[in-house]
Amino acid sequence: MSRMKLILEAAHQRAEQLGLSYSGAVLPDEAYELMQGLPKAVLLDVRSHAEWQFVGTVPGAVNIEWRSYPGMEPNPNFLAQLTHQVDPEAVLLVICRSGARSDQVARLAADNGYSEVYNVLEGFEGDRDGDGHRNSVGGWRWRGLPWVQG
Repeated sequence: MSRMKLILEAAHQRAEQLGLSYSGAVLPDEAYELMQGLPKAVLLDVRSHAEWQFVGTVPGAVNIEWRSYPGMEPNPNFLAQLTHQVDPEAVLLVICRSGARSDQVARLAADNGYSEVYNVLEGFEGDRDGDGHRNSVGGWRWRGLPWVQG
C-alpha cells in the first residue's frame, strides 16, 4: 500500500474516533507528505493576517482569514473566497494555529461541497507548554517543516 493511502487511512480512522463530519485529521508531517505526493492537495491556512505576518507562513499555502485580528471578527466573505481560490475537488488540508479554527473551517467546507477535507492537528504553532508558550509542543514549526517568516 502506498504511503499516501496509509496516511489517508489513518486520517479516516481518526475521523471515526473523533466523530468528525469531514474526511479526517492529519498530523503536520502527514499533511506535508500529502502536499508533496498528491497533485490535488491544497494547504489552506485560515489564521489571521497578523499571524501570517508575525508568526510565519507555509510556502505554497492558500491563505484565507477565517477571523480577523484584533477582534477576531468572522470573515463574512470566507466561503466566497474559498470557492474562488480552491477547487472543491481538491484534497483540502486546513491549518490554523492549533487545530481549533481549522476544525470549524473543515466542517464548513465539507458542508459546502468539498468532499475531501482534513484538519491539520496541532496546527502551525502546536499546543501550549507548561509555561503557556507555543512552538515547543507539536505543530508545523516545531516539527521542522518548511515555513517562512512574514
